[in-house]
Amino acid sequence: MSYWLAKGRTVQQTDTIQRFDPRFWTVNFPRPAMASVVTTAPDALRVDAVFRKADDLIGLIWESEDKWDHPLLAYKTRRDYSRLTLSFRWRSSGVLPLDAVNGPTLTIEGRDAAGHARAWYVRLWNYAIGTPNDAQITLKFSELNGGFLLPAEADPVHPADIDRLFISLVAPGYSAGDATPFATSAAGWAELSAIACQGHQPMLELGDVMVPPHGLAMCTGYDDAYNLTPARLLRQIRGLGYRGSINHYIGMSHFYSLVPDGAGGFVVDPWQSAMNPAAQKWHEAFLAGAKAMGQTVIASQSYEVLAENCPVAWQQKAWDGTPARTGWVPPSALLSPANAQAMAWVRKVGVALAGQLQGAGLPVRHQVGEPWWWVTQDRRICIYDDAAKQAFGGSPVNISDLGGDLNAAQNNLLDQAGALLAQSTADLASAVKAAAGSAGAETLLLAFLPTVLDPLTPEARRANLPVGWASPAFDVLQLEDYDWVTTGKDALRAEGRAVAEARLGYPRSKQHYLSGFVLLAENAAAEWARIDDAASEAVGLGVAETFIWALPQVSRDGFTRLPLTSGDETMQSFDDVLFPLALGRDASVTPEFSTNVTITASGFERRNSLWSDARLRFDVGPGVRSEAELGELIAFFRARRGQARGFRLRDPSDFSSNGMTGVPTPMDQVLGTGDGAASRFALVKHYGDGVDAQKRRITRPRAESLRVSVNGTETGSFTLDAKGVLVFATAPATGAVVRAGFLFDVPVRFAEDRLDISGAEFAAGEAPSVPLVELREDA
Repeated sequence: MSYWLAKGRTVQQTDTIQRFDPRFWTVNFPRPAMASVVTTAPDALRVDAVFRKADDLIGLIWESEDKWDHPLLAYKTRRDYSRLTLSFRWRSSGVLPLDAVNGPTLTIEGRDAAGHARAWYVRLWNYAIGTPNDAQITLKFSELNGGFLLPAEADPVHPADIDRLFISLVAPGYSAGDATPFATSAAGWAELSAIACQGHQPMLELGDVMVPPHGLAMCTGYDDAYNLTPARLLRQIRGLGYRGSINHYIGMSHFYSLVPDGAGGFVVDPWQSAMNPAAQKWHEAFLAGAKAMGQTVIASQSYEVLAENCPVAWQQKAWDGTPARTGWVPPSALLSPANAQAMAWVRKVGVALAGQLQGAGLPVRHQVGEPWWWVTQDRRICIYDDAAKQAFGGSPVNISDLGGDLNAAQNNLLDQAGALLAQSTADLASAVKAAAGSAGAETLLLAFLPTVLDPLTPEARRANLPVGWASPAFDVLQLEDYDWVTTGKDALRAEGRAVAEARLGYPRSKQHYLSGFVLLAENAAAEWARIDDAASEAVGLGVAETFIWALPQVSRDGFTRLPLTSGDETMQSFDDVLFPLALGRDASVTPEFSTNVTITASGFERRNSLWSDARLRFDVGPGVRSEAELGELIAFFRARRGQARGFRLRDPSDFSSNGMTGVPTPMDQVLGTGDGAASRFALVKHYGDGVDAQKRRITRPRAESLRVSVNGTETGSFTLDAKGVLVFATAPATGAVVRAGFLFDVPVRFAEDRLDISGAEFAAGEAPSVPLVELREDA
């Protein structure tokens, strides 16, 4: 499958939107406050806020540059607000009113007339008509003034170079610099309706692409998208061609309710609502939007909570009492499947998700995402919190190194841990099914294979891929292996899938595959290629659904999956058959390169080689020797439909890795050097020596002739994949030189859609001209 990393629009379809379109506002705030923004009408939005400390401040933001959308869907950057008027009706409750000190203030960030960065603070009450909680506000940017009292404190805004608008919202008990927790979280809201923009350049160009459906689905995560409107996310998903299901992870840091912990921090409260009011409003809008778009949502939850918000007793711990911590910044903690209160809260969240799905008119599809016992970097498994120790008999044996040689008692403990984990997930699935009632629920389990099947900890699967998950414990098994994908560890990927399928027994028709993701933007080019290939592979394997993980990285890097069209399929068609006639001595073989030659005014030449490899042309007409062969040629030409379909041709002058026509040996051609991870090596043939050698990709080897060696020792522990790629069962060790010998054919097509043959001329001994051209198959 083909893809594109788009950097910006060129000729793609565009539309226009009114500047300040409600879909494209965002929110932001410092922890532990919480807020969400949703669209309530084509010209209206609502912000729901949760304040937890006296100095919590939440911002509703419009950015002049679209930093969140895919490049093909983003709106055009426009920083000049001169002679522009923004108007809206303001309504609010639970936040400081417009007329209060520290009431809603518009902060304008940009540059003054001299180009110096600065900010202006515009008190909205100065431009309001109405009451402090219900007013019409009109902002004429060329006439705006910062300052609390006007005209005494007027600070004229320079409107021609603005980066960002920021409307601040604070609670009635706000006190700047005072981090005192509120005894009870304070909820508030603000609504902007009848949003209108008039004056100079009130419209913005907006990308309006609609990539045809390509068969893949999309993953999202609330922790990555809490600041965006659901409408904005859903627009991107649809525009980029993703259909069917949306796998939505509710996250581990923004959705839940919190209470003060008595030490200046906040912890999850199992007695509060499963979701805080802001997250609740966001998810209601998200699910309703997905329903309207014709897509279903898989609600995903994990056993993970931001460490600073996770009750101490709920956390998994290592033997020495060290709590389990992920490598994210800030880190998250892992919930112990043995802790009754933690698991009751997990089930409460699952039941709430089922209710939200049903409330939106969607089928209940619930995923248990990556449930496991954490393993530290020094290979200590975290199965020793108090609740777990009690479940394991009070004094479980110490496993100091999960990668070491374990005795029977240690393996038995891992089996117990696996059984406990499986029981906890079964209880969660049962709670969701019960909540769904007669309508039923689809339960899914997501396993991250690079962790649960890490070769350095082979017995970890006892605890983290327990046999209690075997089919039909869940309706669908979801697999992801992106650490292996992005680092090219294809042998581990293949082995991991085989182990998971054998151990858990889910057929491909009851599997999903999650392909991704690219952590660092600088690695996008290399890693998206592997992710795209892995997704295509999963589709080819016949899994029920294949997802890309995840939308934020897709948008950041411009990843655009392109569907195959009928035209592309025809152009790339190849019949794996050999040209039926042997080439006679009179047949011609012509290698060609493409070189730009520029002659300067002084007569010197500048040469630019455009191709790294020669392309061959053949004329096989002179090889036709009889009427029977002529008939065979015509039949073969018709079967290939002229130029439409490729085929194999044996080049009589160059068909072996050993010289040009020698008998292959396993030492003929160096394919590469192992790194302990890569298991795929493309067949190549070198012409010449040293750095000037020309490397030719061999995509049509004769499989029966293939001989392979690793570090000088011949091996048969490999398979031959499509287009001449060796796949080793075990990745060659670091520094091991991989070599191969083989016979090969040339992929070619007829160079023309017509075959000119004269019977009289043929009878007189004149050979027809039948040109062929080599196909470039190594994409």
